[in-house]
Amino acid sequence: MELLEALRRREASAAECLVSTFGDRAYRLALGITGNQQDAEEAVQDAFWSVVRSIDTFRGDAALGSWIYRIAANAAYQRRRRGARRRDEISLDDVLPSFHEDGRHADSVVDWSTELDDPAVQTELRSVLTSALEELPDHYRAVTILHDVEGLSMAEVAECLDISVPTAKSRAHRSRLLLRQRLAVFMSDATSRVERDS
Repeated sequence: MELLEALRRREASAAECLVSTFGDRAYRLALGITGNQQDAEEAVQDAFWSVVRSIDTFRGDAALGSWIYRIAANAAYQRRRRGARRRDEISLDDVLPSFHEDGRHADSVVDWSTELDDPAVQTELRSVLTSALEELPDHYRAVTILHDVEGLSMAEVAECLDISVPTAKSRAHRSRLLLRQRLAVFMSDATSRVERDS
């Protein structure tokens, strides 16, 4: 790869090419993990500085992009740990729906998909989703952003975060359950407001 060779030769344009090629995705990943622009920008800056300094240690076991995103994710985790409380696991009991002994849902199941056409609901929903993403533990958020926002395959996510594919899938599943739970609460409240107002 030309970029890799340019970085190894310490060419002046290599760092600029690194940023233009990987900067946007690395920033979105860091922003998703840290939750704020300043920390995300600093994490990406730290990560790219680390990439440039340690490019000779890149063995090619993974794709260059995966290696860079792993460094960016680690830099973002470090930034977040400096200032935030740490939540490590999402309990399935907290996010799975409850069922009666006969297998029926204990809570009512509401189809709120028709409500999503309302622009006011869409705006509020975006805010609730952003807030719910920020509440996820760091390592769950990273999987969700890489897979569901950036569109990476589970194998690519696992490679980027240096975890196994089953671990990546488990974290994605638990994240989705928690996000679905938060969205269901929001939509239930939104539906109640609409019914009250009509």
